[in-house]
Amino acid sequence: MASRREYEIAFVGLKPGIHQFDYEIDDRFFEEFEKQDFKNCKANVKLQLEKNTGFMLLKFEVVGTVGVLCDRCGNDLPLELWDEFEMLVKMTDEPEKMNDEEESPDVFYISRTESHLHVKSWIYEFIVLSIPMQKMCRESEMGGPHCNKEVLARLAQLNPQTNENKSIWKGLDKFRND
Repeated sequence: MASRREYEIAFVGLKPGIHQFDYEIDDRFFEEFEKQDFKNCKANVKLQLEKNTGFMLLKFEVVGTVGVLCDRCGNDLPLELWDEFEMLVKMTDEPEKMNDEEESPDVFYISRTESHLHVKSWIYEFIVLSIPMQKMCRESEMGGPHCNKEVLARLAQLNPQTNENKSIWKGLDKFRND
């Protein structure tokens, strides 16, 4: 139960102004969520909560590393995580209705009678969003210690040479300048 409450912020007792919260995230954090396509997550999430009358502005900063499979060669690849996200939490009498009608994913409504803010699902979402869609090392790092050199050699053999396969354009070059 203590781990569940770790991600609850009792904002009622906070004075208006800026408050800081730090969360150390590892693989145990993801156990209650669906299976991930990454492992060895070591992230630090810094949350800056600015409390105002009727609303709160939350700024999340995600920094860390995560292990993924390379999309190019299939080997394990450590990736650096860094991203920032903002959430605006507004207090209202009808939060369910307002959340259904809200078009912006960065605005969330809670009841005026709420006393705690649950941030675990947002932390999960922001870590997942910090992982790039293409998970590959940079071109300058290809062939490095994280690459599967056999797969890279096979991909190089399968890559068609662009200069040799221009036969379909052969007769059209004379019309280029017209």
